[in-house]
Amino acid sequence: MTQTKEVLTVRDVARFLDVHPMTIYKYVKEGKIPAFKIGANWRIRRDSIRKWIDANEQQPKGGA
Repeated sequence: MTQTKEVLTVRDVARFLDVHPMTIYKYVKEGKIPAFKIGANWRIRRDSIRKWIDANEQQPKGGA
């Protein structure tokens, strides 16, 4: 039985989005991705990432 994590690490989010972890750290620092700290480590809620993706998803413009 696989349990889905509700709170993700920066590395989890980087793997999910297929970007370097430093990109996620940068977005967190800039306030682009909502996150919180536990000690020295950033954590990101899975539903926050999904909302962030939905809010930042762009639809194709124009014709073809």
